[in-house]
Amino acid sequence: MSESTPLPEQEVRFPTLTPEGRRMLDFLCEHPAAPFYRNQSGNKLLAHEVGQVRQFEAEIAQATVGWPAGGKPEWLDGFIRTTFNTVPYYRQLGSPPGTFEDLPTQSRADFAADITPYVPDTADIGRMINFRTTGTTGHPLLIASHPVVAARYLAFHKRALKRFGVELRHGSGQVGVVLLGHQQRCFTYVSVTPTMGESGLAKINLYPDEWRHPDDRARYLDALAPEVVAGDPISFAALLELPVTMKPRALLSVSMLLLPALRARLEQRFACPVLDIYSLNEVGPVAVFDAHAGGHVLLQPQLYVEILDPDGRPVAPGQRGEITLTGGFNFCLPLVRYRTGDHASLSFHADAPVLVGLSGRSPVRYLASGKWINNIDVTHALKHLPIPHFCVHQRADGVVVLRLAQAMSALGMEARTALELLFGAGNVLLEVLIADDKTVQYTSALDGANA
Repeated sequence: MSESTPLPEQEVRFPTLTPEGRRMLDFLCEHPAAPFYRNQSGNKLLAHEVGQVRQFEAEIAQATVGWPAGGKPEWLDGFIRTTFNTVPYYRQLGSPPGTFEDLPTQSRADFAADITPYVPDTADIGRMINFRTTGTTGHPLLIASHPVVAARYLAFHKRALKRFGVELRHGSGQVGVVLLGHQQRCFTYVSVTPTMGESGLAKINLYPDEWRHPDDRARYLDALAPEVVAGDPISFAALLELPVTMKPRALLSVSMLLLPALRARLEQRFACPVLDIYSLNEVGPVAVFDAHAGGHVLLQPQLYVEILDPDGRPVAPGQRGEITLTGGFNFCLPLVRYRTGDHASLSFHADAPVLVGLSGRSPVRYLASGKWINNIDVTHALKHLPIPHFCVHQRADGVVVLRLAQAMSALGMEARTALELLFGAGNVLLEVLIADDKTVQYTSALDGANA
């Protein structure tokens, strides 16, 4: 084949595919109960990159995560110097300031406006990949990435799983991971994981319209028998309704708030650990919830976390503020003081720093009996209920609107009763939550609610 002749599409998506891997792809696509796969994707890893990713996984498994309380990680100064030398946005600022806290912060809106100034000159444009995030805060993102970066996610999921006694074993001829969605529109595809012997990977949509027959969902999942199932509370709630007999070794919840009651139902049904992983498209898996540690334990050794007040100043130890990140493993998008829009306090556990009281996006206050309460109080009021997803909005007249997919069910009535204990009888309305994708959970029309 001459250099000018384009490679077949499958060779582009799977450069190292073996006959065993091809059989796995055929099995995933051609099973009689398979869904309608709407998209195509692949690992795109070259042979030498597979070895690099394996080495990376070994290093992450043994790495120490964290820095001294009141101090900074040893790698931070070198990372900042390299970033100022190679990233256009920072190079135009001149030399790094003498104090780390004098560096400018960045936000999702900055990246959404134009991501290109934040991509290093050293990034191999020919090997780059990108994807768009949906955006729950009004700022959809185009993320610069690379096949090696995408493959590195598994190292941190393995680290999180090992914390709960699970070490992945599935390899050639087995399905390693099924990614669940439950949306009217969902990116779905099949792939293989070269670092795990080309074990199968499938991203499926549990929405009934994506299948020849709704009963095929359970048949297909049982046929795949994945070692790990990843999803969000919405897709896991749909999974609970299916008569599956598969026995995954772990479930990973990778977005949205996972309430304790729903986690308990999943653990009881599938008799395996259910991990709540705090993950961002901009930086990958950040932390995993561990009740014994008191919060979400950090996973990345090359990620520094600050907690900032609204003016960008570090808060006192133990105080809540905005989670702000520097570093990361995406060499196509190094982060410097990136404000996530998520909030927590930071403590130091025996083996790693811990995000305590994590809440996604901007904290919202609610007015209850003439006093402001935190949106965390709303979460606490609902945490005993196995609700996959909810939205709470306070109108300008003070009435609270609770939106649930199952609003008119007995569970919806229980949820309203729970909130009436906070806001008073008759002050909570139930509405049906209609959403094709992730939505902002906490909102308010009251002045001062976003203080």
